[in-house]
Amino acid sequence: MSTVPAEAVAEQAEQAGQAGQAGRAGADGGAEAAAAAPLAPRARLLPALGAVYRAQLSRARVARIPLLFVATFQSIGIMVLMRGVVDGGAEARAVVAGSSVLVVAFVALNLLAQYFGQLRASGGLDHYATLPVPPAAVVLGAAGAYASFTVPGTVVTAVAGSVLFELPLTHLWVLAAVIPLAGAALAGLGAALGLLAPRQELATLLGQLGMSAALLLGVLPADRLPGPISYARDLLPSTYGVEALARSFDARPDWAVVGLDLAVCALVGVVSLTVATWAYRRAAVR
Repeated sequence: MSTVPAEAVAEQAEQAGQAGQAGRAGADGGAEAAAAAPLAPRARLLPALGAVYRAQLSRARVARIPLLFVATFQSIGIMVLMRGVVDGGAEARAVVAGSSVLVVAFVALNLLAQYFGQLRASGGLDHYATLPVPPAAVVLGAAGAYASFTVPGTVVTAVAGSVLFELPLTHLWVLAAVIPLAGAALAGLGAALGLLAPRQELATLLGQLGMSAALLLGVLPADRLPGPISYARDLLPSTYGVEALARSFDARPDWAVVGLDLAVCALVGVVSLTVATWAYRRAAVR
């Protein structure tokens, strides 16, 4: 019967204990590393904005072309009707400018209000809420896409109106500033109406009312409106885009006043888009 020295047994026991401690330390370290692993970083605003903008523009290009045709045809039809009433001068400039911006109102305000109202009613906001994108990217991307979609119809309307009323085409480059600024203001208003409306039908109604206000208060000459209604005209975001475009038809436009109108339109756009972003956050967490 063989015997093992006591020193060898003690040495083996000590080695086994050290191995067990090392295994436990490795397991604990792995668990701590797994627990401390950071989540995927949230997407930055500009890349997320670009992705949402491209997706919304692709969707709008497929689904909204017939409606853009209707908006353009409607605005040109209004100018043809007004041609029998208005001969020229400041009234003709107001009609052409208001009809041109009306295309923006139809798409950026009316259709965007309906889109966000439908998105909220169908639960589509839950999809956007799960994406790691800032809320501002969703609102700005959709608003930018719908505003960009109005460019062809607005340009066609402005050119047709200028020819119809014999207005100069020299300064129509002002549309490059009027379309995005008026589009931002009206799109922000439309998104806010669609997100704040408790029901989809109410969002559609508010969008239609907003477009009707842009039609009545933008196309009709300001001096033909009653006093109280003229104050409502000053509150409409598209008014300042209409005024800027109308002044550009003058033989010698006052560019300082045109720039002031565009600055006010830009300020209203920032405010309306901020309200729309807040409305999106409010609707997405409910």
